[in-house]
Amino acid sequence: MVSHMKTTINIPDSLFEEAREVARKEKITLKNLVEEGLRKAIDERRKRKRGDFKLRRASFKGRGLQPHLVGAAWDRILDLSYEERGG
Repeated sequence: MVSHMKTTINIPDSLFEEAREVARKEKITLKNLVEEGLRKAIDERRKRKRGDFKLRRASFKGRGLQPHLVGAAWDRILDLSYEERGG
């Protein structure tokens, strides 16, 4: 058995009008639109909490690590990256 709770929320008039217009255009009820939005917002937050973070792809064109650094310790690579930068 599904139970429903009736509640009142205060939202800006402009947001209400915009939501009402979207619901009208999509031929759904405002209640369904609000319910869909709440479900999406809750789902997004759950995913963030679980650690579903995905780093955007930000690779550079190139051929990877230079041959003389293959197998080098991270400290060595870091030192070289700051060489001649006063670091």
